[in-house]
Amino acid sequence: MADKKELPLLKDPFTIILYPLNTEKAVRKMEAENVLIFIVARDATRTAIKWAVEKAFNAKVSKVNTTILRDGRKKAYVKLKAETPAVEITTQLGLT
Repeated sequence: MADKKELPLLKDPFTIILYPLNTEKAVRKMEAENVLIFIVARDATRTAIKWAVEKAFNAKVSKVNTTILRDGRKKAYVKLKAETPAVEITTQLGLT
């Protein structure tokens, strides 16, 4: 069991997920591709982002893509599985 990496001390998913983006592009991706866009902690890995979204919103994550913006923030594109509509999560967050 030593080969499997544990996520160290990840108790609160909101230390990784800072806030969701609510731009036109984010809404379009949410409706068309079932993708949510978050600004996350700069040192967060894809695995940690996936864990945080699944834990915070009780959702099934398909994949995570990240990019670092020019201003130094890190943006995560979180693709959800078909059984978890992104619209439900944005409703939980109060964005729609």
